[in-house]
Amino acid sequence: MTAAITDVAVVGAGPAGRALAHHLVLRGLTVTIVDPHPGAPWRPTYACWTDELPTWLPADAASAQVDSVEIRTPDTVRIARGYSVIDNAELQRALTVDGARVVAERATRIAPDHLITDSGIVRASTVVDARGTSGQGPRQTAFGVVVTRERARPVLGAAEAVLMDWTPIDNTDDATLDDSAVPSFLYAIPLDDERVLLEETCLAGDPPLTIARLRARLEARLGGLTEDALDTESVSFSLEGIDSPWRRTPLPFGARGGLLHPATGYSIGMSFTAAGIVADAIAGGRAPADDLWPSGARGVHRLRTAGLHALLALDADQTRAFFDTFARLPVARQRAYLSGRTDLPGSVAAMLTLFARADHRTRRTLARAVLSGR
Repeated sequence: MTAAITDVAVVGAGPAGRALAHHLVLRGLTVTIVDPHPGAPWRPTYACWTDELPTWLPADAASAQVDSVEIRTPDTVRIARGYSVIDNAELQRALTVDGARVVAERATRIAPDHLITDSGIVRASTVVDARGTSGQGPRQTAFGVVVTRERARPVLGAAEAVLMDWTPIDNTDDATLDDSAVPSFLYAIPLDDERVLLEETCLAGDPPLTIARLRARLEARLGGLTEDALDTESVSFSLEGIDSPWRRTPLPFGARGGLLHPATGYSIGMSFTAAGIVADAIAGGRAPADDLWPSGARGVHRLRTAGLHALLALDADQTRAFFDTFARLPVARQRAYLSGRTDLPGSVAAMLTLFARADHRTRRTLARAVLSGR
């Protein structure tokens, strides 16, 4: 299978790759999408801050939206920032790629101007690699159950959603539940009007907590709530994409290309915004990496990577104190650190504030982790 050259070949048809292909088609470019299962339903739960959703995305692409979330350390802090859960089926329908050529095969080799699939060669003026993170290094893992809103009421309490509940599990005799080395938290968010996801999450681990260990912690935390679950969900993905993605060809994109926040695991909001930037650059004859990665974005990326190293160095008590401090920052500072991909001054200000408010032992741990790069 060798076809005429296409303007852009997008490898990977997950949310990031499909969003990019969608924007490229809208700009009149010829597009080839290469993925072994291009039409497969997206199973993971995707969520982001509501203000990260682009204006071009239809309102029904969100299955649930709340105006605030709580962080419990176990002290409770309410964060007045909207949070949205994506309706995967609606999102796939919204990201139309009519007119694109779809190759339902695996890419075995990728080069800047072509890629090799199981049956042939796809030639393109630009190749974009949106296949997700490589699987190396620190990982985020989670195990969750889906229950009815009524069953979730004791967990949510008065909260619309709980972003993080770091309350220790009261069972120190069981080594499986001991979180002194690698802590985990409960994530409780509505999926729609009827269902709520209750998920025990290891934010970052190297090595991470296993799914079996997280399941044991969730069952201990929730008790009988896990027995009549409507569904379950397991999560495991690398928190590190390709190093210095602005220097690489073919262009890495989405979680693979540095658009995943390495200290939180969020990527979908940044990928949606970046899809338009990359499509505009290619349509305008510019190098997409230059538009996607101005100097501020490169600086923020390096700071976020340092933030991941710092989180990995904290013990359980320090981690809870860190997120208690973070929850009490002004929302503008939180937004700069979590969502300001090009806001280098805002990211620096947020990180310096966190450092200044930490205790001496935590400051020493953070400084050592950042300076050593581990």
